[in-house]
Amino acid sequence: MLFSVAQIRQIEAEFATTQPQDSLMQRAGDATARYAEEFLDGKGGRILVLAGTGNNGGDAWVAARRLQQSWHRVTVVIESETAEKSLARQAQTARKEFLSAQGRLVTAWPEDETHDLILDGLLGIGITRAVTGKMAALIARANASGVPICAIDIPSGLSADTGAVMGSTMGNAMGNRLGEAIRARNTITFIGAKPGMYTGDGRDHCGEIRIDTLGVDTSLRQSNNSLLTPEGVAGMAPARVHNSHKGQFGTVGVLGGAQGMLGAAVLAARAALHLGAGKIFLAPLADDAPGFDPLHPEIMLKKARDLVARETLESLVVGPGMGTGDAARNMLAAALKANVPLVLDADALNLIADGRALQNQLLRRTAPHLLTPHPGEAARLLQASTSEIQADRIKAACTLATRFNALVVLKGSGSVIAFPDTTWHINSTGNPGMASGGMGDALAGMLGALLAQGLAPEEALMLGTCLHGAAADRALEQHCGPIGLTASEVIFAAREVLNEWSSPTAHSRDADSHHAH
Repeated sequence: MLFSVAQIRQIEAEFATTQPQDSLMQRAGDATARYAEEFLDGKGGRILVLAGTGNNGGDAWVAARRLQQSWHRVTVVIESETAEKSLARQAQTARKEFLSAQGRLVTAWPEDETHDLILDGLLGIGITRAVTGKMAALIARANASGVPICAIDIPSGLSADTGAVMGSTMGNAMGNRLGEAIRARNTITFIGAKPGMYTGDGRDHCGEIRIDTLGVDTSLRQSNNSLLTPEGVAGMAPARVHNSHKGQFGTVGVLGGAQGMLGAAVLAARAALHLGAGKIFLAPLADDAPGFDPLHPEIMLKKARDLVARETLESLVVGPGMGTGDAARNMLAAALKANVPLVLDADALNLIADGRALQNQLLRRTAPHLLTPHPGEAARLLQASTSEIQADRIKAACTLATRFNALVVLKGSGSVIAFPDTTWHINSTGNPGMASGGMGDALAGMLGALLAQGLAPEEALMLGTCLHGAAADRALEQHCGPIGLTASEVIFAAREVLNEWSSPTAHSRDADSHHAH
C-alpha cells in the first residue's frame, strides 16, 4: 500500500489520540539511530546530523542524542539558533540532553570535520514549496560532500505525494531550476511507503528504501493504490497446460510502421510473439515494407485495411511508427471502430491529441482501450507542458484515465498505471537502460499479447508494465546495460521472466507465501 501525506497525518493523529503515552517521534528517532548504526556496521562513526525545525527535525534530534549515547561522534547542524522554540516538546528535550552531554551544535557546515555518514532531518513529508536560501545551500553542500546520506522519512526537498523535487519543474526566467533536494543513498521512512518515493525524481533521491512501521498497524487501512512488484503480479501470469493449441492464445494485430519507421511496428510484433500470442498479424503503412519479417517469419504481414476489418483479433496494437499523416489518421479512425481491446501508443496518441473527432470516437467505444503515453505524449493529450505532467505524474495519469475512459500507463521512472475509477499503481521495476528507442514499442506489443491470451485489461496492464521493467532488470543482470540496452534484448528477457512467473512451481511458491502471511 502507498500512503499519501494526508493519510499519514490522519494515522499519526489517531495514534496520538489512542496512545497518548507513546511518542512516534521517539520511535522514529530510535529507528533512525539503529539504521545509522547498522550502516556503520556497529562501529563508532563520525555523524553529521542536519536538523530542521519541524517533526522531521525532532526525529533527527532524538537520533542524534541516542547515537551520542552509543559513543558516536555527532555534530548537529541547524539553520538558525532562533528556531529552538518552534521544536516539538520531545525534540526540545532531546536537544537539551544532547547539548548537556557536550554535543556539538553549529549553524554552518563544519568545514573542519570529516564524516562517515550524514543524517538528513531538515524537512519532512509536509513540504509544499521549493527549498531556497540557506537551507538549499546546506542541501547542495551535503550532496557535494561525497559522504553517504541517510534521509529521515523523505529526502528533504522531495514531494512525498508526487515524487517531484519541489521547484524543479518550474525554473526561473533563465530556465534554471528552483529548489534543491537531498540525494540520499538510503532512506528510512516511517509508518508506510509514500508514492513520491517511487516515481519521478523519487528513485534517484531516495536510494535504498527501508520502511519502519514504528509499531503502527496499518493492515486495516483501505487503499486501492499500491506499488507493483514482481512478487505481487507474478500470480497474474498465464500458465499453460500440455493439451494446448495456438488458437487458445489469441491473435494480435499490430498497425503502424510508416515510411522510415517500420522498425517500431516490427518491435511491437516481435514482442507479442515472444510473450506467447498464438498468431501475430503485422500491417505496416509503409509502401516499401517487405513481405515478411526475415528474422521472425512467424509474424504474418497483412494490408492495413484487411487487418482492421478482421473479426478474429483478440487485441489490436495501434501507433508504433505510424506517423501522423492522412493515411495514419484514417486507419486509426477505422481501428477505433473495431470491437476489440486496443493498445494505443506513440503516434496514435498524438493523432488523438490533435483530433477532436478521434477523441469523441474513442469515448464512444465500448471495448477497452489502453493508452501508453510517455510524458510528452501525455502533455499533448492534456494540453499541458511536459514539466506540468512530471510535477504530478499520478494526477496526470488519473486525469488521462478519467478523461478518455481508458486504462493508462504513464511511462517513465516509476511508471504510473491509472484506471477510470481513479485507482492507481506505481511500478517498481525498471532501470535507466530503458531510456532508449523502441522500449515503448516493445511494451505495446507485450500488452497486446497478454490481452490476446485472455487477461483482464487491468491485469494485462499491471502485469505487462511490471514485466517490462523486470525484463530490463534481468537484462542488466546479464550485463546488457544500462548503457546500450536495447528493446530487442528486453523482449528476449521478458520471455524468460514470464516463463518463470507462469510456471506451476512459481504459482505454488506465491500461494505458500500468501498463506504464510
